Amino acid sequence: MIRCKRAYEPAVPDDGYRVLVDGLWPRGLNKADLPHDAWLRDLAPATDLRKALHHGELDYPAFRQRYRKALAAHPEHWWGLVDRAAKGSVTLLYAARDETHNNARVLAEWLEEELERRADSSSPVCYAGERGKGM
Repeated sequence: MIRCKRAYEPAVPDDGYRVLVDGLWPRGLNKADLPHDAWLRDLAPATDLRKALHHGELDYPAFRQRYRKALAAHPEHWWGLVDRAAKGSVTLLYAARDETHNNARVLAEWLEEELERRADSSSPVCYAGERGKGM
């Protein structure tokens, strides 16, 4: 399971693996005050992309499209999170005030889709040796 949560919200046991996915440390938080397992800055959108969204130069659908393109270009940055999510809960931490339109939501969607792709690509059932048994 993949969740998104503002970095300012308290940690709970159900969060599982907590990872900050912003390029900048959340304002007003000391590193010791944020329970997290990792800070994956490479997963954050490029500075110009983040600023364009924040300043209204780019709408959310365009941001989402460009960020997804960046994620596709660097699977080495998110492969580990897909593996973790396949085994347990992962919580993506972000600092944005907008809880609906932010990079963590786009990343969560991307990771969920990758989990589905991996599940769909599992090997088909092998029916070798089943011929003649009721067929």
